[in-house]
Amino acid sequence: MATDYYRILDVSKDANDAEIKKAFYKKARELHPDVNKAADAEERFKELNEAYDVLSDTAKRTQYDRYGKVSGVGGSGGYQYVDFDDLFGSGFGMGDIFSQFFGGAAYGRANIRQEGRDMGIGLKLTLEEVAAGVKKEIVYDRLAPCESCGGTGVGQGGKTVECRNCNGSGRVITIQRTFLGDMQTQSICQECGGTGKTIDLPCQECEGQGRLPDRQHITIDVPHGIRDGQQLRLSGYGEAGIHGASAGNLIVTVRIEPHREFKRDGDHLHIRKQISITQAALGAQILVDGILRGEQVEVDIPEGCQNDQTVRVRGKGLPRFKKDTRGDFYIHVEVVIPRNINKRQRELLEELALELGGEIGGKRTPIQKIKDALS
Repeated sequence: MATDYYRILDVSKDANDAEIKKAFYKKARELHPDVNKAADAEERFKELNEAYDVLSDTAKRTQYDRYGKVSGVGGSGGYQYVDFDDLFGSGFGMGDIFSQFFGGAAYGRANIRQEGRDMGIGLKLTLEEVAAGVKKEIVYDRLAPCESCGGTGVGQGGKTVECRNCNGSGRVITIQRTFLGDMQTQSICQECGGTGKTIDLPCQECEGQGRLPDRQHITIDVPHGIRDGQQLRLSGYGEAGIHGASAGNLIVTVRIEPHREFKRDGDHLHIRKQISITQAALGAQILVDGILRGEQVEVDIPEGCQNDQTVRVRGKGLPRFKKDTRGDFYIHVEVVIPRNINKRQRELLEELALELGGEIGGKRTPIQKIKDALS
């Protein structure tokens, strides 16, 4: 194996998910560049992240155990994350989440936000998936509730007590003597963060925060007919709050990939379809593949159909969002003129031309026919 992920995490090959997660937390605390100033700390942390990315995912781990490598792995699993508090957005992964975790480790620090933030992720869908609706598994990194303390931050045998620094008020008063007299200021208590409470025995796993960096795998149900740019809000799946404070939401933004044949116009679908000159002149009933799997749509081509004429089939477009109705299906007709015809076909067309009273050109010379074929 080119890279031994089990050695990097210092676990056995039969380690379960809980053991892998615990080993990752332990190593991440040691190697994160915010706390480890060694020259190779950042590189080793990236390597650790990659190992966890593979071994925490059942499919990737199976592939790695079988072949010794996994295609397309990386520190953040290749997903993009957006902090919706930042109006300009910012991409971040597990490394940045650990930075937030270390920054909030001092659970009483007043400048640490208690409530979890909203997070965002993009989800690509095909037009076929939009038409049918689909279940999708998404993978993302977040600060999740600590399983060891149930998100409270309280360790075994510990409890929440009144803050000694502010006597439970959440505020501290500072008196400064000046030549104008005593100046009194009030500020948020740095020990309890304004809550008036502290923990006498913090959870050792999460250092009293009540949350830990984790890689989440969740399956979402995308309803049919969803639009490009439309968002799905998953309540409570964003960043977990400190000490059990409310979690943020996960905002899933849908991006629909262009289709090679169909063009979408709201709930309507457009497609170009070629027909012969006889079908255009005489009319015909043709079958066109629809957007739903295995669906074939009957299209009535009217007599005398012109090139670039549009034929409309009601109710065969995209299913409308969360409804049982569908948009319409528009077929843009292309009348194909044959480039090469045999003697009998020429005779029939000449007879038709005479019948219709149209003028036609003379017979093509062999050289002209060669030029026609080359063009």
